[in-house]
Amino acid sequence: MAITLHDAVVRPFIQTVGAVGVILDRGLSHCIDNNIDPQEIVKTRLHPEMLPFRFQVLSVVHHSIDAIHETKAGVSTPPTSIEPLDYAGLQKKVADALAALKALDPAEVNALEGRDMLFQMGEMKIPFTAEGFLLSFSLPNLHFHATTAYDILRQKGAPLGKRDYLGHMRVKA
Repeated sequence: MAITLHDAVVRPFIQTVGAVGVILDRGLSHCIDNNIDPQEIVKTRLHPEMLPFRFQVLSVVHHSIDAIHETKAGVSTPPTSIEPLDYAGLQKKVADALAALKALDPAEVNALEGRDMLFQMGEMKIPFTAEGFLLSFSLPNLHFHATTAYDILRQKGAPLGKRDYLGHMRVKA
């Protein structure tokens, strides 16, 4: 069986974005159960030089559904600002991204293969093919930011485990 671009990219995006949604839900339950203000989580950083939880969650969205839209357009640029969303706003953003990923037409995604793709940050320009960009730039970034969001919630005491991070795996029926 051949693996398509949709299989290699969108299905893992759905798995990870779905897991982040569950992690956010469990994190909120932890906040409620322990009288923690969820806004404290939104502003939390693992290290002073790292961006906060809000940025990590928004980056999950950016490196999943936004990456698909950017690939269709042929150019990607980093977001210029961080949306000032609260915890509930982040949950909605992730839920919307998951719904949009699930609604993608596999044939439309597969048709992107081989297209030129440019990542541009200021004067720096990095040329990719669509699949090179999605597989070697967006997918690793998605996992980095999902892991960092998970780690921040763990640091705050949320009862999460590796299984929560893995999400809904595609096991043999």
